[in-house]
Amino acid sequence: MNILITGAAGFIGSALALRLLNDGHRVWGIDNLNDYYDVNLKKNRLARLSGYRDFTFILLDLADRPNMAKLFEENAFDCVVNLAAQAGVRYSLKNPASYVDSNLVGFGNILEGCRHGGVKHLVFASSSSVYGLNTHMPFSVRHNVDHPVSLYAASKKANELMAHSYSYLYNLPVTGLRFFTVYGPWGRPDMALFLFTKAILAGEPIKVFNNGEMQRDFTYIDDIVEGVVRVMHNIPGPDPAWSGKSPVPSRSCVPYRIYNIGNNEPVPLMDFVHAIEDALGKKAKIDYLPMQAGDVPATWADVDDLIADTGFKPETSVKQGIRNFVEWYKEYYA
Repeated sequence: MNILITGAAGFIGSALALRLLNDGHRVWGIDNLNDYYDVNLKKNRLARLSGYRDFTFILLDLADRPNMAKLFEENAFDCVVNLAAQAGVRYSLKNPASYVDSNLVGFGNILEGCRHGGVKHLVFASSSSVYGLNTHMPFSVRHNVDHPVSLYAASKKANELMAHSYSYLYNLPVTGLRFFTVYGPWGRPDMALFLFTKAILAGEPIKVFNNGEMQRDFTYIDDIVEGVVRVMHNIPGPDPAWSGKSPVPSRSCVPYRIYNIGNNEPVPLMDFVHAIEDALGKKAKIDYLPMQAGDVPATWADVDDLIADTGFKPETSVKQGIRNFVEWYKEYYA
């Protein structure tokens, strides 16, 4: 297949590109290489892909409408995987405009490109953040998600709505994936595992919010990539059982699906910290802090629909995933 990955220099995008190239696909990657975090890390991720003959990288911002349109005019993509976005819940409190530009304007340009380019399947990243004030666990794609607690979460919910409208109007097959706390080698420096590891090795205190009373459904990067690949090959069709009288949010009478990708196993934050300590062989100094605005106390993914439709369930244990990350971190920052 001829595949376009947006956010190709990102954590998930670069890992997915590597997998697809090894599977024999032709991969195009775009990224704007913004400085939200270390640009050198992004460039080093791309360096892993540069030796592949079937990989082409283009420096491009999703919000650049003319050049996005040109990209789709000049190339015929079988599948588009949209992973580019302004990430981070906490950063959305400081710089909301970047979320509007990338996650809303940029996603609109992706939809237009897919519409006019005859793309057979658009797969796009949503987020577990869309569950917002929901407290019914585990989080199910069949639950209502109309109460986000951050602009980042609202932008991801908006992506799901925008995608459905294009699926309805133009019969565009679309699949949204709600990722649950992705971690692993080559991860983002603003995420807890990266921050905690760096601080513990430096002998500095780690910041633990909500006084440690948090749970997260941590999902290892290889499991995320496998889930995305399975979904890419599982092009949705209209659900004949769907009814507007009792609508299921994750399906439709048009080719539209939403899935959770998570480990289906919430881990207490302090257990996560202890696993990092074990992998590093060093105890953490801890600053206990109150809950931050825009955050939620717990996440837990119901992955029944993902299993039923793709036959895949993430299974990498947190202890193994953290060990893999620590090995990579020590080598990368040697």
